[in-house]
Amino acid sequence: MIIVDRLLAGRESEGRPVRVGLVGAGFMGKGIVNQIVNSTPGMELVAIVNRDVGRAETAYAEAGIEQTRAVSTAAELDAAVATGDYCVTDDPGALTAADSIDCLVEVTGAVEYSANVVLDAIEHGKHVVLMNAELDGTVGPILKVYADRAGVILTASEGDQPGVEMNLYRFVRGIGLRPLLIGNIKGLQDEYRNPTTQEGFAKQWGQNVHMVTSFADGTKISFEQAIVANATGFRVAKRGMLGIDHRGHVDELTEHYDYDQLVEWGGIVDYVVGSQPGPGVFILADHHDPKQRHYLNLYKLGEGPLYSFYTPYHLCHFEVPSTVARAVLLDDPVMEPAGPPRVDVVATAKVDLAAGDEVDGLGGYKTYGVAENYEASVAGNLLPMGLAEGCKLIRDVPKDQTLTYDDVEVPEGRAVDRLRAEQTAHFAD
Repeated sequence: MIIVDRLLAGRESEGRPVRVGLVGAGFMGKGIVNQIVNSTPGMELVAIVNRDVGRAETAYAEAGIEQTRAVSTAAELDAAVATGDYCVTDDPGALTAADSIDCLVEVTGAVEYSANVVLDAIEHGKHVVLMNAELDGTVGPILKVYADRAGVILTASEGDQPGVEMNLYRFVRGIGLRPLLIGNIKGLQDEYRNPTTQEGFAKQWGQNVHMVTSFADGTKISFEQAIVANATGFRVAKRGMLGIDHRGHVDELTEHYDYDQLVEWGGIVDYVVGSQPGPGVFILADHHDPKQRHYLNLYKLGEGPLYSFYTPYHLCHFEVPSTVARAVLLDDPVMEPAGPPRVDVVATAKVDLAAGDEVDGLGGYKTYGVAENYEASVAGNLLPMGLAEGCKLIRDVPKDQTLTYDDVEVPEGRAVDRLRAEQTAHFAD
């Protein structure tokens, strides 16, 4: 969306920058701070909330902002912004209720914490950019209902692979083709990776080891493809997706999928391991017009019936400001649920689990997430991965078996469980 650079330049010249609050100051959060502060005219990152305020201060300092003001209320934050100060706090309510903030960017990766923050932001009329596929893939459709009622935008972000996929999907449809497969390119898929095996990689890049583990064990890509499915109405071909190993170029994938099967399925989300150019995304699409197929062949896309389109990279935090600008200035969400959930992410035992065990967090030692069609998840009473943390096993579950609600006791009083129940009721047939 190149148009946003001119819109932001206009806000800069008018002295009316888009004002952003950030929820989370981890690895990705620090990148966002640096990008907005140093590379985005017409936008200001006015406040950061983090449970450890020192990390918020560090994020600002690494971007060149040495002086910050600690605040504890929305009124204090608004007063500080009016005098040009940058704010830090450990209370997300100070950001969600502040009049001086146009949009929140949520980048914690936590489900329960994020659910409460997003609900409060929507209640206070804030647009929200959600870099949290885990929350989105668990209760995104009902949060979209809340956002619509409040007249605000709740959107995934450009830069993250789902957002890149959605931009490509809109482009391919916009030139008249029919997407049949929306794909994500992975370098590694090993369901049994854990924080011990991934510790070295996490330290090398300064990342959270649990987040890195969720990349490696397939949980993250399951959530990412689930939210793409929920935005497009697509499905998965089977539990866990097809996930073929292909070490060649993505253009070659037009010969690795059964065209008639893709048409019968009506569109699927999937991933491949090892394809180039990684770590990008791709779409396989067809065209019904023989005249246009002739042109596509002339333009070196082949004879069909499948045509390959791809983006060879995803740039994560670099494209967050563009997402914010699209939401605030254009009312254009990058990606949002299109209605009822289509794909769920369900918890599966990474090791043999025993009665009395408590499920640890995403990217942990005990479970990994796999994508499953929503109807099958509901019919099987399967335990959503986004709700699994903190659940206590009431019976043994063997390795690689998907957990059900009958296998666990769910913690009481969580907002995300309430939202999930609302979502089920709201979209019931």
